[in-house]
Amino acid sequence: MPFLQLDDARLYYEVHGPADAPPLVFAHGAGGNHLSWWQQVPHFSKGHRCLTFDHRGFGQSVETSGARGGAAFTDDLLALMDHVGMACATLVAQSMGGWTCLHLARRYPERVDRLVMCDTHGGVMSEEIGAAWMQGVNAMSALPPGVHPAAGMRMATEQPALHFLYTQINGLSAERAPHELMQILAAAGTLSPEAVAGITLPVLFIVGEEDMVIPPHVCELAAALFQSSKIVRVEHAGHSVYFERAAEFNVILDHFLR
Repeated sequence: MPFLQLDDARLYYEVHGPADAPPLVFAHGAGGNHLSWWQQVPHFSKGHRCLTFDHRGFGQSVETSGARGGAAFTDDLLALMDHVGMACATLVAQSMGGWTCLHLARRYPERVDRLVMCDTHGGVMSEEIGAAWMQGVNAMSALPPGVHPAAGMRMATEQPALHFLYTQINGLSAERAPHELMQILAAAGTLSPEAVAGITLPVLFIVGEEDMVIPPHVCELAAALFQSSKIVRVEHAGHSVYFERAAEFNVILDHFLR
């Protein structure tokens, strides 16, 4: 199995697709790992060189005690891209992965062709975004026990097998309390509206209409701050559009890549 050994972490990754095809990177959220993209890799690897990986501390990626945690996410992805020879790639980020990819686009714009933000604001923060985000966080407390917030009530009731698979993939990472996940995101860092206003590359936001974790309005507020952005809302979907409505998600992404 392929690993990249760093000074303070060992990162698991996979590469699929033709070596000379356009590069495409998938960055998972806090509820997943490289397996989360099982419905995207077979589709997109036909015409793209796809990189999937586990963030440090998730899936099969580990870090030494006292390491940087979320603060190293962007550097880790840059190291992985260097390791596999991706000079520039389109980044597809879901939830927590948005922090990783948005910071990379901000710091190293020459390494990013396009950016796809799935159910995430990527740490862009303003008073209005923070208030809207907290409304979603508070609403999650109404979910019944056993329903994963990142999967949502609709997936649990309409597609129970898919919901089960989501929880199984999530279970491959260490169990973390909500406040521990927030600490990881805090370490990954925030960006001001002024910082993202300087990002000129094309940005696509894909959001689930029923997302409770990062409500659509949060992504709308974030998208409005970019110079070149588009937002697509997907009906009957929660926080994990790529997982719950994979066929629709793939069509949207295909169109953006073209």
